Amino acid sequence: MTQAGRQGSPRNRGQRPTQKNSAGQKNGGAQSNSGSFGGRGNAARGGAKGAPKGSQRKRGERPQAKGTGAAPFANERFGRNLGAVQRTDRKSPTPLPQHKPRTRAEMNDEGVRLQKVMANAGVASRRVCEELIEQGRVEVNGQIVTELGSRVNPETDVIHVDGVRVQLNENLVYMAFNKPRGVVSTMDDPEGRPCISDYLRAGTPERLFHVGRLDTNTEGLLLLTNDGELANRLSHPSYEVPKTYVVQVRGPMPHGVGAQLRRGIELEDGLAKVDSFKLVDSTPGFVLVEVVLHSGKNRIVRRMFDAIGFPVQRLVRAKIGPIGLGDQKQGTIRKLGKQEVGHLMAAVGL
Repeated sequence: MTQAGRQGSPRNRGQRPTQKNSAGQKNGGAQSNSGSFGGRGNAARGGAKGAPKGSQRKRGERPQAKGTGAAPFANERFGRNLGAVQRTDRKSPTPLPQHKPRTRAEMNDEGVRLQKVMANAGVASRRVCEELIEQGRVEVNGQIVTELGSRVNPETDVIHVDGVRVQLNENLVYMAFNKPRGVVSTMDDPEGRPCISDYLRAGTPERLFHVGRLDTNTEGLLLLTNDGELANRLSHPSYEVPKTYVVQVRGPMPHGVGAQLRRGIELEDGLAKVDSFKLVDSTPGFVLVEVVLHSGKNRIVRRMFDAIGFPVQRLVRAKIGPIGLGDQKQGTIRKLGKQEVGHLMAAVGL
């Protein structure tokens, strides 16, 4: 496999990146390639008009990118085709601090100019950030801001651009790891087996959480971060973050198996079912299928396929929420793009 993503070609100011059509993914994110199995996927396209100045929206609604205009995060290598932001407003297992709306006078007299904070965070040039503000595509603490004189506190205020959360804390790290078979999903293994820390570069923060365990024989995507709140929400069952797996089993597979898995399989710890089932490839001797489910139970995919008489030969996790492996090589770790981080946060209500 080749390294995922290519640097976008230069564009004139105001020109938006081209996005592909959606393949109908439930979570609205970009459909990734299914690892070394060679499955194919398309990117999603999304966007709606930004809300006008002073308009009010229901809780959870976010302004979407207009059909034309400035493009935030246009120079990023990863995460440029994730489509419309899919936001959840489920209650957090750990309450977040509430941000009190500030008066116009406070926004004009205190802190740093909004466009400067956005530019420093890598959204776009300061001039493009000014356009985004004037177009009503920027929110501060849940309120649309359209005045260029507005000031914010980068340490306490929450900023969204087209519904994408702007990460202002430079100490927080977000990475995707393509775990090879045989690697243990821990940072340290007392038995001396290969583990995640063996693949981290020098200088990486010592305290990292890995989001989503994979058994030793399962390959694919693990998210690594030192953002404890995000890791907690991604792991919490109440947020039902979907996970996509590509499964290889012996063929042929009779009709009706997909419907059976969608209805649910009774296991020793209760009913388990997939959200979707799709045949990827079928050749004499084996079958590749893609399943999406949000359950985080231990070895759930293997146990479900064992229960229907098709033991798993190979298993790869291709996506967690909107984040996919694409063509990322096995054993490599890459930093998530700012749009990827924003979509991931939106998926768990941040």
